[in-house]
Amino acid sequence: MSDTPVHGTWEPEPAARWEDAFLTGNGRHGALVHGDPGDDRIIVTHHTLVRPGGGERARPPRLADRLPALQDRLLAGDTTAAEDFTDGRPLQWVQPFHPAFAIRLRSRVGDRRSYRRRLDFTTGEAIARCADRTSRVFVSRADDVIVQHLTAVSLTVDVHLDPRLPGAPATLAVGHGALLTPQGADLSLRARYPGSDRACTGVTVLAVTGGRTTLTPPGARIEGARAVLLLTRVRRHRGELDVTAETRALRELPSSYDVLLGRHLERHRTAYTRVTLDLGADPAERALPGSALLARPHSPALLERLFAAGRYHLLSSSGLNPPRLTGLWTGTWDTAWSGAFTHDANLPLQTASAPAAALPEVTDALASLMHRQLPDWRENARAVFGARGVVAPAHSDGESGHSYHFSREYPLHLWTAGADWLLKALVDHDDIHGERDARTGAVLAEVARFYEDFLIRTDADGHLVVVPSYSPENRPANASWGAINAAMDLSAARHALRTAAAYHPGTADAERWLALADRLPPHRLNADGALAEWAWPGLEDAYDHRHLSHLYAVWPLDEINPYDAPGLAAAAHRALALRGAENDSAHGYLHHALIAARLRDADRVGRALAAVLGGDFFHTSLMSAHYPRRDVYNADAAHTLPAVLVEALVQSTPDRLVLLPAVPPSCPQGELRGVRTRFGARVDLAWSPDGARAVLTPTRTVRVELRTSSGTEPLDLVAGEDRVLTLGTW
Repeated sequence: MSDTPVHGTWEPEPAARWEDAFLTGNGRHGALVHGDPGDDRIIVTHHTLVRPGGGERARPPRLADRLPALQDRLLAGDTTAAEDFTDGRPLQWVQPFHPAFAIRLRSRVGDRRSYRRRLDFTTGEAIARCADRTSRVFVSRADDVIVQHLTAVSLTVDVHLDPRLPGAPATLAVGHGALLTPQGADLSLRARYPGSDRACTGVTVLAVTGGRTTLTPPGARIEGARAVLLLTRVRRHRGELDVTAETRALRELPSSYDVLLGRHLERHRTAYTRVTLDLGADPAERALPGSALLARPHSPALLERLFAAGRYHLLSSSGLNPPRLTGLWTGTWDTAWSGAFTHDANLPLQTASAPAAALPEVTDALASLMHRQLPDWRENARAVFGARGVVAPAHSDGESGHSYHFSREYPLHLWTAGADWLLKALVDHDDIHGERDARTGAVLAEVARFYEDFLIRTDADGHLVVVPSYSPENRPANASWGAINAAMDLSAARHALRTAAAYHPGTADAERWLALADRLPPHRLNADGALAEWAWPGLEDAYDHRHLSHLYAVWPLDEINPYDAPGLAAAAHRALALRGAENDSAHGYLHHALIAARLRDADRVGRALAAVLGGDFFHTSLMSAHYPRRDVYNADAAHTLPAVLVEALVQSTPDRLVLLPAVPPSCPQGELRGVRTRFGARVDLAWSPDGARAVLTPTRTVRVELRTSSGTEPLDLVAGEDRVLTLGTW
């Protein structure tokens, strides 16, 4: 598979910009590889690298004693009441994500005419070759180390660790270390953050085959060698780090590139190859370099490669944490929006494909982040709302889960739906595997307890009222940002309460939670016949916005669908049609496509994909940008695109399978293999204008409802027995 262009990409020139560097990572360490044989730069990153700046000490605002008065004012019609529901602090971003340093390798290179660099998705290797030398780089999932191997007939190269990356603070206190060893040399770099007791330290050990090694502080020179193996790790820490212990640990690893790669492949290749997409693209287009393929936005070969690259980058950026706004990578200290974990759309969109596309490594990383931050989520609930349970923040740096990023225009501390959205992927994972994780059930119970304490106000009809309520990141056309009964908040509360009850069946808690869910009000239709973004009468919709929070009930939930609630589905479709693209954010287009797929609107899915593919959103690294014309490095499009294609081809709930609901016009034929369903079956699907064929491999015996363009029928599955479905039309 590694020789198939679908499962990799290549370029005929080195990367001139860090945004175009090929990416490799293991969910902890990351590397951006430029591939220049004369002056290669491997930028080292790590999920823990965030710059202190006050966020490490910030706490949520203590506003609980003022909450009843705010609720009174909002319910009495004061549409600006929430604007002063604050402790007066200025907007504070979370600690910004930053790179560690670059490993610089300078050498004299002769013949460059045969130059080629490529990225192999199946192995995670970034490989650069020319007549004089070969460089191979990967980040090991088995040994948590960045591995680089250089080979040549006679290799002369200068190596040093360079902290001078764009945006690095002028007052960054940097210290270097260099030591000759019998194997080659040990290099180290420590950078202490300005005004902080925190630092990050990187260590690179060199094992040299042949030739001569000398120190050239702050680096080393290797002359006449046949090969050099470099092993690198970075640590963020307080106080001093024992560099000797770090180098000793690296020296204890195997000194063979092939052995290290083999240990890594047992984990990486197995995960990457679980799901594949083949759109029957032209072999000549498949063979093109990524830069040339990106210039052909209508090519099935481009969609194939971006689907594969999206799964590769998502897997590679997930481990200790799920992906940040930039995945696991950045080449600047001025990372946009702090390179945060942004929970009010970006992170859930990026991880949306993980359950169905068989990447439990990603859902495990998401769970890890959530469970580490639960104490902070509890403090958010107490401080802002005076409630038990948990409230997730809208932004996190990976260390703190406190809700402190908010302002008048972005009152994110009022948003209560975040925990439910983050938990959705974990619930789907449990459905797929047929076993409920007790840890997920425990968090759901805490979310339900929050709603028990928070949902105490009622309207004239006796329905519970979500007040204050916030629809990220929009506001009513005739009111301020903090409002009442945002559609997302209503759906999230209902879903969290009912799901918590399902994880705790037969208990008194479950009975209370179900009763509470039943008291929430229904969704409202506005004068345009669209599902209103706020169910409170009098609040008017503002349509031109990048977020689609109000259609949370359609996707990722299944509360509103064309089968069980066709009237509400039609109103949701009307709301989707009225929604503008605002500033052309990639996440807005793909969120739009995900909702359209659930509503069986193939043309709208196709138009949203076309806007991204034709908008110059992708760098030659196949990592994406937030805006058109490759403006602002951002992983939303790269990681979300596979989810769109999966949703357009296969959808499932615990009791329903929908095949080919919204196939984009640009995908008239293809094969999607390995998708997992929420009723515990693997699906291999092939389709063409002549019909379709699906092979289901169930892990449990179950009856589900099969939905196709031909209608509905019951489908009985027996654990361990393949079931073949043939569709004449789709």
